[in-house]
Amino acid sequence: MSKSRGAGASSPVTGKQGTDWDTRRKRKVADITHALGASPVDVAALRRMAISEGGLLTDELRCQVWPRLLNVPPHVLQQEPERVERENNKDYNQVLLDVQRSLRRFPPGMPDEQREGLQEELIDIILLVLKRNPQLHYYQGYHDIVVTFLLVLEERIATALVEKLSTHHLRDFMDPTMDNTKHILNYLMPIIERVNPEVHDFMQQSEVGTVFALSWLITWFGHVLSDFRHVVRLYDFFLACHPLMPIYFAAVIVLYREEEVLECECDMAMVHHLLSQIPQDLPYETLISRAGDLFVQFPPSELAREAASHDSMAASTFKDFDLASTQQRPDSVLRRRRRQKQAALERSAANAAAVAVAARPSAARRFVRLAVMGLTVALGAAALAVVNTALQWAPKLNFFP
Repeated sequence: MSKSRGAGASSPVTGKQGTDWDTRRKRKVADITHALGASPVDVAALRRMAISEGGLLTDELRCQVWPRLLNVPPHVLQQEPERVERENNKDYNQVLLDVQRSLRRFPPGMPDEQREGLQEELIDIILLVLKRNPQLHYYQGYHDIVVTFLLVLEERIATALVEKLSTHHLRDFMDPTMDNTKHILNYLMPIIERVNPEVHDFMQQSEVGTVFALSWLITWFGHVLSDFRHVVRLYDFFLACHPLMPIYFAAVIVLYREEEVLECECDMAMVHHLLSQIPQDLPYETLISRAGDLFVQFPPSELAREAASHDSMAASTFKDFDLASTQQRPDSVLRRRRRQKQAALERSAANAAAVAVAARPSAARRFVRLAVMGLTVALGAAALAVVNTALQWAPKLNFFP
């Protein structure tokens, strides 16, 4: 029996548009199946499929593709998770309270017995990941991410993927303090400033800060979106991209609401209230495309100086993580690391030159206008650019431990 809310279902369309989508959908399913059957698995193609229109389409495909995007080996997926002693566990009481408050994250109409069983599994997964990784610290909102995996995958697979995600993409959020989380939030305003200085200046004048986006970031929007289809669509996107992509997506939401923001009273409480309430009818595919475009145009390396008061912990090993997931061969990753170390100085110089070129005002304004108008490269090309260029920026951020 499926635990999902039917997250893979596409929006109903009729007529010629519906026929066209059905054709594209069938072609995409075939492309995903082909990439999964390649040797080694064509992870770059799977990433493009996860980013492009519709994402991975169904939970059945997500069960096969998500482990590949996170580079979780098949033998790890087959391991049955051990049980964790709850009594005297330092995190149990807080986890229990959060899980008990998570009723809205489960499908409407799900039988109580099934939901309660899933909540028990949710507690087990969280406590087990924390036990295996004592350097990780639980935070409120973590359960919102874990439950998304549990609703798509069975407990055994969900446990393996959540553990990998927690030690990589979510690593900064699981520090003893929120310093690194705040650092990631610091990227939000520089992105907004490059695209729309008027909105940036208005927000600065209101002193609203970035706290309104905290729950978006640390739950990958799982806590604030009511339609589970939208949640898993974003998870497809985020799992296929650089760990900082959620903050780019947060920026495009703010930019999309430009008129609402500028019409709001320039008051911290009023602007915070407006921005913290995410509309549920957002054009998600359009926003995903724009977030990808902005990542390519304004990579983290270009924003790091403005955002950084100290290094964050999450992208320094993103290069190795990506190579491993692409090649599915750890030894090839190590060999490539040795070769790449020899070219470190050249790479650094090239990045500096690219940033200098991108900083030219006329070119920057032109590309910004194109991005905002949605007239930049087609989503397929943008997706390819995100996949192929994300690693160029990771060494500039000390992101993964």
